[in-house]
Amino acid sequence: MANQIEVRFANPTDLDDCIALDHPTMPAEVIKRKIGQREIIVAENAGQLVGYLRLEYLWSLVPYIGLIWVVEDQRQQGIGKTLLCYLEDALREQGHTVLYSSSQANEPEPQAWHRHVGFEECGFIAGINVGGIGEIFFRKDLSHPLGRAF
Repeated sequence: MANQIEVRFANPTDLDDCIALDHPTMPAEVIKRKIGQREIIVAENAGQLVGYLRLEYLWSLVPYIGLIWVVEDQRQQGIGKTLLCYLEDALREQGHTVLYSSSQANEPEPQAWHRHVGFEECGFIAGINVGGIGEIFFRKDLSHPLGRAF
């Protein structure tokens, strides 16, 4: 399935789809700005958006995956990995050597996915999410593309 997927940076024509996926988490005006700054990556299959990745920068310098999402009936088919590979290649071209991400402490599936694609656990913030749920942080070395764990 993943070989039929087109992955690319979002463009202004994707705005409504991106808002539908990321709102109310992220205000529409921020999504529009992030599209212009090439901080949103989308995956399409036959013209339908099936995956979405929002990039953030910690301290305006360090790349961090703010959100990665795949349509539920399209999961387990490599779309998330394809989005991640696209991002990694783009970050390497910009000279970045590390990527961060995170998952809520009560989300074992996303934690397993991070480990599966080569992230290593690097920290924890207790009680940061609604309901007092903690956040586990992950780090991935981008210094050599062959270092991918998948």
